[in-house]
Amino acid sequence: MELFLLCIKIFFVRIMDVSLGTIRAVMTVKEKNLTATLIGFFEVTIWFLVVKDALNSDSNSLWIVFSYAGGFATGTYIGGIIAKKFIRGKLGIQIIIHEEGVALIDALRENQYAVSVLNAKGSSGDNKLLLFLEIDSNHLEELQKLVRSYDEKAFVVVNETKLVQNGYFRGVAK
Repeated sequence: MELFLLCIKIFFVRIMDVSLGTIRAVMTVKEKNLTATLIGFFEVTIWFLVVKDALNSDSNSLWIVFSYAGGFATGTYIGGIIAKKFIRGKLGIQIIIHEEGVALIDALRENQYAVSVLNAKGSSGDNKLLLFLEIDSNHLEELQKLVRSYDEKAFVVVNETKLVQNGYFRGVAK
């Protein structure tokens, strides 16, 4: 029974510390260094305590190893979900459509997306339109559905944006 409780403890504590590690990594990339530092402190404190318990156990059971690895894997998954849900950012979107696809531009604007349009030439010399948008990341799926409903062959590029100054975001002037 003692081995079972230790394995359960290791599994769930690893979920906590690895989830924190995933969030810390995202915060570091987003240059939120103070937040990342605080998260890292708690992450390593939790990690140290669980490793100490795992290594000080009298048991040499592989169940400890499986609990540790399973908690790590599950924590990675859960940390990704948490990061996606709570850590929002801005995305730069470029969409290339055929010149006849102007209905998409109207639909984007009707749905309150700010869109800038440039004329472009395709590799075969045909006329195309290049659309530029900046959106909050939580609107990406909705935008993708809208684009697909007008042009399934639209070429779409999505980049994470580091800085946005001025401009317009879906119902909010910047």
